[in-house]
Amino acid sequence: MDVGAQRIGKIYAEALIDAAEKHGAAQGILEDLDALVDDLFRREPEVETFLNSSAIGRDRKREVIEKTFGGRADELFVNFLLVLNEHERLDTIRTIHAAYRDLFETRAGRLSVNVVSAVPLPDDQAETLRQEIRSKFNMEPVLCTRVNPDLIAGMIVQVGDWRLDSSIQSRLHAIREQLVERSNYEIQTGRDRFSSPDGN
Repeated sequence: MDVGAQRIGKIYAEALIDAAEKHGAAQGILEDLDALVDDLFRREPEVETFLNSSAIGRDRKREVIEKTFGGRADELFVNFLLVLNEHERLDTIRTIHAAYRDLFETRAGRLSVNVVSAVPLPDDQAETLRQEIRSKFNMEPVLCTRVNPDLIAGMIVQVGDWRLDSSIQSRLHAIREQLVERSNYEIQTGRDRFSSPDGN
């Protein structure tokens, strides 16, 4: 996810949560976002493809949004989707969802913590992680866990812009970088050793 998309997502998320809090609907809007991204987009990925497509006009998208969500989701949420459509920003829904959840948890005194691990995180390790996060940030952590076998072992912990990467994958990458630097150093040292002072 690029920095520009994250920034845009946060701006829209802040506007949405401010409006939602005024209407006492912050929790409901989060549930609507969860249902859209975690449920509908997962079950029917063609819906996300449709909304993200630049080849489909705003009028057509507006019709689908009103037909699909009107009367089913909070009116504020539907209007928000229509605003995104008018500004051709429907492709930022996922980043808005992530930013909204972070803002919602923060304003409730909680902290969203994204955890990616090579295997499912055991309960004792999850609790240890919560204690460490509580100590560091002085907030109640809410863990959002995901498994990625490509990590080999370890885990990646992300809290906002703060990231702790303890995966073997990252360690292997670091080792490779060190080896490359070492090789370059040895090559350069060898060149210097066999070069005469006058450059011949």
